[in-house]
Amino acid sequence: MSSLTFVYEDSTAVLGPLSRSSEPHAYDLCREHATGMTAPRGWELLRVPGSGSEVSDDLVALADAVRPRVEPTAEPGPGPEPSPRAPRDSADQDEQPGRHLHVIRNTHD
Repeated sequence: MSSLTFVYEDSTAVLGPLSRSSEPHAYDLCREHATGMTAPRGWELLRVPGSGSEVSDDLVALADAVRPRVEPTAEPGPGPEPSPRAPRDSADQDEQPGRHLHVIRNTHD
C-alpha cells in the first residue's frame, strides 16, 4: 500500500508509504496501482520507497517537505440558507445574480 499526494505548485506527484495520519489530499493506493502509477504530462513523479517502518528519516522529511500543508481556517463557514418560505431580502438577490435554485427542507422529519 502507498499514499499518493500532489504538490501543485511544483507539478510533483509524491508516491510513498502509507500516511500515518489522515490527510484530505492523500490517496491510498494498492500495490498494483502504485506500481503502475505515472505522473501527468509535464509533472515529476517522486517515488519514496519502503514501508512506514523501513523508511529513513531523510526520506520521510523529503516527503513531508513536498506534501502540501493544510492550514485550519479561523473563519467560520457560511451560515445557513434562509428558509425558502421566508421572504428574501432584495440585497441577498443582488449578491448572487443568476442563482435560482434553492434547497427545500422537509419540516415533517
